[in-house]
Amino acid sequence: MKQLGIGVLVCLLGYYGNAQTAQQLAYIDTYKDLAVKEMKRSGIPASITLAQGLLETEAGTSDLVRRSNNHFGIKCKSTWTGPSVSHTDDAPNECFRKYATAEESYSDHSNFLKGSDRYSFLFDLASNDYKGWAYGLKKAGYATNPNYPKMLIKYIETNNLQQYDQVEMIPGDIAITAPEKLPEVKPVVKPEKKSPLAKVAEVVEKIVKPTPVVVKNPKLMAAKSKVNGIKALFAQKGTSLLAIATANDLPLAKLLEFNDRDTDGLLNEYQVIYLDKKMKQGNKYVYFSLQDETLYQVAQNFGIQLQYLVQYNNISGSARVKKGQKIFLKPTANTELTKSR
Repeated sequence: MKQLGIGVLVCLLGYYGNAQTAQQLAYIDTYKDLAVKEMKRSGIPASITLAQGLLETEAGTSDLVRRSNNHFGIKCKSTWTGPSVSHTDDAPNECFRKYATAEESYSDHSNFLKGSDRYSFLFDLASNDYKGWAYGLKKAGYATNPNYPKMLIKYIETNNLQQYDQVEMIPGDIAITAPEKLPEVKPVVKPEKKSPLAKVAEVVEKIVKPTPVVVKNPKLMAAKSKVNGIKALFAQKGTSLLAIATANDLPLAKLLEFNDRDTDGLLNEYQVIYLDKKMKQGNKYVYFSLQDETLYQVAQNFGIQLQYLVQYNNISGSARVKKGQKIFLKPTANTELTKSR
């Protein structure tokens, strides 16, 4: 939708070096559910929606998205009657649509593509044909940059966004629905009457029988990478920290220390887990939170020791960070720290 400037090109050069940044991961984690929801409603592949959002907003950090919640660079056009902001893109002070929430932006993006004849041919493509969509968007005039399709495909394949295209489509959720199936008629089976003694035995078995504990293999459940130059795993919810430590030949105590944790347990969310000591500062100066989160989550996403984030921002390590709040990832002029690693 826009002619990319120098700042975006610098960002893309870093991206093309196969660096899966924490900022991109945070954006994907925040908006993947919205992309899937819109895919079910409109038929637009979630991978394409996420890739466009990543590219157009510079992973949620662009001036336009912070001022307008506009995640797709959609300009006002003659039909737009809602709020707007001025932003320099292909020309100075162009009119861009403004939304109250990111959800409104994602919904309008779907409506924008579905409601325009020039994009209609895209909806004839297979639901998992993200390459066809990427080149089709450029052909239809969505963006002026000749490399736009390659950029989208690079975002998709580097971040495995195509996995979100595989979510089962529920009939009725999308505009083009499959033919209705007659409901399956199952025979009515009367439950077998149990003797009082059998019922007692069943209850005792439930009480005595231990619940099996499934320890997921972290090598299967996580992808290795680097964040802020530190070896890390992108571990799935439910993964055991002890299992991660064992699989990577690390003492559990060390793994806990590297990740600012006191106790072992199963992860309650998709999370970055570090296999070495985190840095004392980030690879950028400041971060604007994309969602309500904890300072600990910020520390994990950017590979920074929690104690230093506390000092940079003069807040508690257990503090909650509000969406849009500025968080310093490096020491300010008022912060005195030992030399970073």
